[in-house]
Amino acid sequence: MEFRCIPDALPTALEHWQGDCLAVGLFQGSEDGPDQPQLEQLTAELGQSLAEPLQRRRFKAKPGESLSFDRLGATPQTLILVGLGKPASFCLAGLRQACAAASQAAVAAGCRHLALAMPLEALEAGAAAQAMAGAARLAPYSDQRFKGEAEPRTLPETISLIGVAASFEPSLAGVGAICAGVELARQLVAAPPNVATPQHLADTAAAIARDFGGELKLLERADCAALGMGAYLGVAQGSDLAPKFIHFTYRPAGSVQRRVVLVGKGLTFDSGGYNLKTAGSQIEMMKYDMGGSAAVLGAARALAELKPDGVEVHVIVAACENMISGGAVHPGDILTASNGKTIEINNTDAEGRLTLADALVYACKLEPDAVVDLATLTGACVIALGEEIAGLWSNSDGLADALLAAGQAEGEDLWRMPLRSSYKAGLKSQFADLKNTGPRPGGSITAALFLQDFVTPKLAWAHLDIAGTVWSDKGRGADPAGATGFGVRTLVHWICSGATSGTTA
Repeated sequence: MEFRCIPDALPTALEHWQGDCLAVGLFQGSEDGPDQPQLEQLTAELGQSLAEPLQRRRFKAKPGESLSFDRLGATPQTLILVGLGKPASFCLAGLRQACAAASQAAVAAGCRHLALAMPLEALEAGAAAQAMAGAARLAPYSDQRFKGEAEPRTLPETISLIGVAASFEPSLAGVGAICAGVELARQLVAAPPNVATPQHLADTAAAIARDFGGELKLLERADCAALGMGAYLGVAQGSDLAPKFIHFTYRPAGSVQRRVVLVGKGLTFDSGGYNLKTAGSQIEMMKYDMGGSAAVLGAARALAELKPDGVEVHVIVAACENMISGGAVHPGDILTASNGKTIEINNTDAEGRLTLADALVYACKLEPDAVVDLATLTGACVIALGEEIAGLWSNSDGLADALLAAGQAEGEDLWRMPLRSSYKAGLKSQFADLKNTGPRPGGSITAALFLQDFVTPKLAWAHLDIAGTVWSDKGRGADPAGATGFGVRTLVHWICSGATSGTTA
């Protein structure tokens, strides 16, 4: 998919563009329908009356609402009108929603060349151009890898942005790399657990290193044992599939000003262990428990192609399954992590934090400026924030603010949660240094506090709980139903904008 900029507004832009599909954004007017001056102007530009068919088909110009027209014998032959809602509330989020709806409608109409004409006067031009291109690319995504007969679909070959200066066109090349990273994350999350195994994640990292450049270090079970990774290996010991500890490194061509580590939870399937998940806990969906690893690998793929200057990026995934067998970890077992801390297992279904514990210790030994981990860690976070907002915990105001800003810029909502130290009392164990779970109230907070115990003091660290945002049953915005690839855009934006971390609290 190629992105192009057409600096002229309608109708002049149509003199330089001869594609088959035009999408136009319309605001809601004061009456129950689209803004009349906008509609009259569009009618004059196209030479086609639209008022009667819009009224007949009850088009109100509500946010994300779309309506398609076939224009036989005219150019463009397909016209898509997209609702933008009220002008006062229009922002980048609304622009993404509109362009996503337009792109989906263009695919449904079988169009090959789509032009997007949106009112951009109130938005920052560069951010708007990237938002339009990203939404148009990501919204029509459809994973048909495992269907016997894939549904025939025609994706647009070109996306033209009307009213966007040509000077922004080079920056749109990077949008393709970011979107490819998001799509990779979606593919990993959506793949069934008999495909997306620990070895598959390792192979994915190897392919990124091969195709885009980078270094890959793969630690096998014996290597992890030599490093004392008892928490990670304790989770892995119940599975017939060998664990794979993945360490991918991107190094810039020039000098290194910052070093950051991205850590992703890599449970390719989570049965719950002997604290077995039931049908009510969606055991059939535990293929997405590696959403954190998918996000960091997707970010690795994007960064390896974009090649940002000055930032060295390490990507860590402790990949394994959490299964039941004669060798599986028991409730009541005590494991020793690689920093020497002992952990009493009071719930085998709180396994992700055990794998992350050893991954974080390993990450900190790389002496980075900041560590960010992503994990589908707790149902408690979903209860607190729902399915559209990820939780963020951090010991650094600067790092938290930078990630919040990156998420807002990319349309991935984060909400900072408290690291309340008094809640750590819930992790006290009579027999070990700590338990792997605390009481039910504040469960996402105690999970974050558990992880913090494996981070070097005063090192800037952030934890993102993406349990709610990694999957969408019905789709939202530029994310179709299924895996969302959440986190890739935030991480890439943060790193490419300087990977600021600030100081710890």
